[in-house]
Amino acid sequence: MDYAICPKLENAMGVLGQRWTGLIIYQLMAGPKRFCHLESSMGVSGRVLSERLKTLEKEGIVKREVYPETPVRIEYMLTDKGRAMETFINELQKWAEAWSEVPQKV
Repeated sequence: MDYAICPKLENAMGVLGQRWTGLIIYQLMAGPKRFCHLESSMGVSGRVLSERLKTLEKEGIVKREVYPETPVRIEYMLTDKGRAMETFINELQKWAEAWSEVPQKV
């Protein structure tokens, strides 16, 4: 079997291979979340989270919804393209449970 690299696969792996990206998608699978919820639930810095969300928005995986309230409320949610990853993420979770080990902290 020939394993020539498909440019679309290469792009997808580049996006998903960034640290925190998969976990952001996983968090949003449960429904819309505010920035502060994502930040605190994952322990990611605000700067990195902002960068990842912008990348996911640009790729059409995440949508940013602004609610004109006082104070303004902003939520992030998966688009149809993002929700299409749910099967893949769930299968990755099963694989991780069977094969991955949690590193021990020193």
